[in-house]
Amino acid sequence: MARCFVTRRLPGTALARLAAEHEVEIWPERLPPPPTVLRERTAGAEGLLCLLTDHVDAELLGACPNLRAIANYGVGTDNIDVAAATARGIPVGNSPDVLTEATADLAFALILAAARRLPEAQAAVHAGEWLTWEPDFLLGRDVSGATLGIIGYGRIGRAVARRAKGFAMKILHTPTRETDGTPLDDLLVEADFVSIHCPLTAETRHLIDRAALRRMKPTAILINTARGPIVDQDALRLALTEGRIAGAALDVTDPEPLPPEHPLLKAPNLIVLPHIGSATHQARERMADLAVENLLAALAGLPMPHQVND
Repeated sequence: MARCFVTRRLPGTALARLAAEHEVEIWPERLPPPPTVLRERTAGAEGLLCLLTDHVDAELLGACPNLRAIANYGVGTDNIDVAAATARGIPVGNSPDVLTEATADLAFALILAAARRLPEAQAAVHAGEWLTWEPDFLLGRDVSGATLGIIGYGRIGRAVARRAKGFAMKILHTPTRETDGTPLDDLLVEADFVSIHCPLTAETRHLIDRAALRRMKPTAILINTARGPIVDQDALRLALTEGRIAGAALDVTDPEPLPPEHPLLKAPNLIVLPHIGSATHQARERMADLAVENLLAALAGLPMPHQVND
């Protein structure tokens, strides 16, 4: 029986299955364990089940001599120093595929909400500004027949494209290993909606910067359901304030959460959600299943079903 530390309660019954085979400590708070607490609780653990909010770096790994497996509750692993884990012979697993459809649903919901100004419309009703039917009240933009530019054409990007076909949208996407695609600069110039679905890497950090935003149409809308740091938020705030683009809808920010006084939140034509891309009962419970399956396999000396390192 191994000792495992889980950095948050998870939906579903997966943690009960883990506890049936191993000693499990679950961090009980809504907020993640502070770095010092994470280090303390993981120091004697053999298994770690962590979230994207937990920074698992080389220093933490060096303080955990017994650690044999890391399971991340999520598809991205940018919160983990995977190279450092690999150097120590620690397998790292993620939970792919199961959040694809939920995140794609939300991305398309943001496209529609931003295009048709739904948050403004709801606020107008509550504020008593709905006086009558008016020809020029809260005019939005057509989604049907518009051009959608997808940055990152992996599982989620392709799922968004499938939804866009139902709206007769013209679909552009950045190149992949399998397809040529459209170069990013050209995509930004042509797209009415730009939806980000690439991973966060050194190369994609601030990929959407001031120069990229200047390439977009003044009528275009930016959607980000990937990772906050892919967008330079200072440049985005300026682009929205100056009307260089028509709007933006973000499910991810940098940092998370944004403090209420953050300058970005004062920008016009902006929707910000609290990182709920995978927030459906089905997706979050299945993510927990995969994370636990990864941990159980590694602690039994078997390959993780969804291992990201060698």
